[in-house]
Amino acid sequence: MSEAPHGAPIKTPAQLIAAVIAGFAVPIVIIVLLAVYVDNSTRTGAGTDSLSEAEVTSRIHPIAQVEIRDANAPRVYKSGEEVYKAVCSACHASGAAGAPKFTNTADWAPRIAQGFDTLWHTALSGKGAMPPRGGTSPDDYSDFEIARAVVYMANNSGASFPEPALPASGAAAASGAAAASGAAAASGAAGASNAGAAQAAAAMAAMASVPQTPAPAAGGAQSADASQAGKALYQSVCQACHATGVLNAPKFGDKEAWAPRLKDPMNTVYNYALHGKGAMPPKGGSNASDADVKAAVDYMVSAVK
Repeated sequence: MSEAPHGAPIKTPAQLIAAVIAGFAVPIVIIVLLAVYVDNSTRTGAGTDSLSEAEVTSRIHPIAQVEIRDANAPRVYKSGEEVYKAVCSACHASGAAGAPKFTNTADWAPRIAQGFDTLWHTALSGKGAMPPRGGTSPDDYSDFEIARAVVYMANNSGASFPEPALPASGAAAASGAAAASGAAAASGAAGASNAGAAQAAAAMAAMASVPQTPAPAAGGAQSADASQAGKALYQSVCQACHATGVLNAPKFGDKEAWAPRLKDPMNTVYNYALHGKGAMPPKGGSNASDADVKAAVDYMVSAVK
């Protein structure tokens, strides 16, 4: 039995050289192709972008922010729509936590019926799940800007409140604005809406011009003459609104205007003066002592008895 002879695949020197070159070149080409493929592919694994500039900036971003404002620069007030979008829409856009939904006339109708003053006071002092001023501070949004937001929401939900007038920039300007507003209200020819706007301007201007008296020192004695202290506080603070009766403030000496207020116990009347009611801020916007505020109430009440 014979076997076939075995022949070598490489029979010439040229074939040997080609085989050696192929043995080195083919693996190198494969390695290069794999390296290019890996480097150019999109990496989607978790954490692959953790060192990117955006991710690093996000991680080291400070929590607190400092906003520097020029105290002498003129105040630029935000519109009612801007305040609504920045603050109020969080609840009123969807009606969360019982908030009247924006543009829902059925939700707003009973609130609008209470009048602008009540709505404004509610927005400033809070009600139910709504915190005072929507959770902001007077440094964030002024009373005037809150009033603008109230008018914006109410008017888009069935009301026709006049736009609040811009507050005066200083005490002198406030006095001039109050006089001009009083003249406009006295004319009465512009109609009910113009009269309401004039009253609002007069009240805001009057509050802006309220002088701030120093608070009494701790343990200090009460004013020796309560009646004189009450009269002095009325003349320096309360008469800004009560002398002319702006924004439904009971006019000094007007028995008819004071009659429904005096149906309540005096402690209730004192409480209104101390903590505010409607458009009237606590203590009329002053920092007088509780005793002097009560004395001022007694002085006004004595004028209608």
